[in-house]
Amino acid sequence: MAIWRKMWARNLLSMSLFLYVLLHTIDVHARPANMSASKDKNPTNKDENEILPPDHLNGVKMELDGHLNKDFHQEVFLGKEMEEFEEDSEPRRNRKKLIEIFTKVDFNKDRSVSAKEMQRWIMEKTEEHFQEAMRENKNSFRAVDPDGDGHVTWDEYRVKFLASKGFNEKEIAEKIKNNEDLKLDEETQEVLESLKDRWFQADNPPADQLLNEQEFLSFLHPEHSRGMLKYMVKEIVRDLDQDGDKKLTLSEFISLPVGTVENQQAQDIDDDWVRERRKEFEDVIDSNHDGIVTMEELEEYMDPMNEYNALNEAKQMIAVADENQNHSLELDEILKYSEYFTGSKLMDYARNVHEEF
Repeated sequence: MAIWRKMWARNLLSMSLFLYVLLHTIDVHARPANMSASKDKNPTNKDENEILPPDHLNGVKMELDGHLNKDFHQEVFLGKEMEEFEEDSEPRRNRKKLIEIFTKVDFNKDRSVSAKEMQRWIMEKTEEHFQEAMRENKNSFRAVDPDGDGHVTWDEYRVKFLASKGFNEKEIAEKIKNNEDLKLDEETQEVLESLKDRWFQADNPPADQLLNEQEFLSFLHPEHSRGMLKYMVKEIVRDLDQDGDKKLTLSEFISLPVGTVENQQAQDIDDDWVRERRKEFEDVIDSNHDGIVTMEELEEYMDPMNEYNALNEAKQMIAVADENQNHSLELDEILKYSEYFTGSKLMDYARNVHEEF
């Protein structure tokens, strides 16, 4: 079991890139590719894209499009330090950093990480993701609240969103004010319609068609709001539910295209993906093991602050590297399976573990 899970974690990237391209040709959450003639010549800066709800949700096991979050294990193990573990980084530096993390996870300092200790750490890293999202939300909210009155209208957001995509902000604002046709391409119009739906879902009762900073956080990061979490689950079920019963069978859950199989190696990767989805469905999401996943079960699974899910995830992560089968992780096991935990493969880990720990 540990072998194929490790292989899946290592090889899923190439497959996910294919899926990203394939699904985002039809996914209304995708960033629009074609713009109309009213675009500015100046390119947009990187920070402007922050006002668009992300496709990737940090610290959540399933993405908005229903795919498993391939980086989840690394996100909840490394937190904000994830970016420091790059494949071309100096192995000794990465090894030292991983040892430092191990000593933090090992709360009782017995040089072994139990499932409870890993659960505690996962919850801390998830909270860290939440806090980072809240900080980013303040900047994003200021960007779309030009008059600083603490509330944003849909039209204010729509102007800033289209400006961030290259449209002339003054022209768009004037057309919206005069209720004129914006002459948007079909893809951009679909994105806006989806965002508008999410916008009004984030508008807490009593609905006033305005979003304050907290509601805007729910709009950008639906995992922060129970109501938006329910909405996100409805969207995922809608996309995967083939018979319209608002529930998911195993076959529906694993029915997403997983790539073009051109050789045996590609077939093996596809088979690993299906096995991972099947295990996730049967062992984790389908809590009563009746072969059907309801919206309520999927909502509990999607909730990043669900402590039971964190414990279950901790046990799964330990099982990947627990070579001596003692249901806990020693430092040499984490170092040996560093690619699973950090995305970075460390060389000569055993030779250095005792001298550095």
